[in-house]
Amino acid sequence: MSDLNITSIAGSNKTRKRVGRGSGSGHGKTSGRGHKGAGSRAGSSRMTLSQGGSTPIFRRLPKRGFSNANFATRFEIVNVSQLDKFEDGTTVGIEQLSQAGLIDSSKSKVKILGDGALTKKLDVSAHRFSKSAQEKIVGCGGAAKVI
Repeated sequence: MSDLNITSIAGSNKTRKRVGRGSGSGHGKTSGRGHKGAGSRAGSSRMTLSQGGSTPIFRRLPKRGFSNANFATRFEIVNVSQLDKFEDGTTVGIEQLSQAGLIDSSKSKVKILGDGALTKKLDVSAHRFSKSAQEKIVGCGGAAKVI
């Protein structure tokens, strides 16, 4: 499946609509814009939220509550079992987790969760730890340091 090229699939590249190229094309004369009206003029654009006379849904629905989406701190998750890939006695920080491919970027905020087992002594530095993760790391003789 990996050698399949997207261009080989029928209909993957749609041809551009060529307007204003004569009446035989089906898109000649008014170029699909109709006669007169605001939509026929140059520079016209429809309001995407317009519902043609009905009160738009964003005005019908009440505005209530608060969303924390803009203010939430997002963490990348690393489980204790994933830390087992490091050598015994290693100091594991954000940079090492990024190089090992466990997190996307060295700028990410990281939380270590306690899923799985840890068999090696590691000194782990991260932004947050769950209680079970901290217990497992310290239980193996390592250290869990909050950045």
